[in-house]
Amino acid sequence: MALLQLTVIPLATATPSVGDHVAAIQEILAAEKVSFQLNDMGTLIEGEATALLALAAKLHEVPFSRGAQRVVTQIVLDDRRDRKVAIGDKSAAVKRRLS
Repeated sequence: MALLQLTVIPLATATPSVGDHVAAIQEILAAEKVSFQLNDMGTLIEGEATALLALAAKLHEVPFSRGAQRVVTQIVLDDRRDRKVAIGDKSAAVKRRLS
């Protein structure tokens, strides 16, 4: 199981706001029925690494389909193969160490 941190940044749009693009991406993720969590700087998604990379490519296209002329997509993939991981596991492990 893997975790993917995804940030899609549309450029050359009519407004500096990206909220509508982010909302469109969140709707696609909900339709895909994957576990995901929006945060202030991107979206965290869990799944198999190859499926996550394919999904990232699909989500990269969303701003183009909405009129953006340039899109920068940042991904960080953490593919752990010794055990299953889920969204929130890393945060919980750090919090346990702090208490």
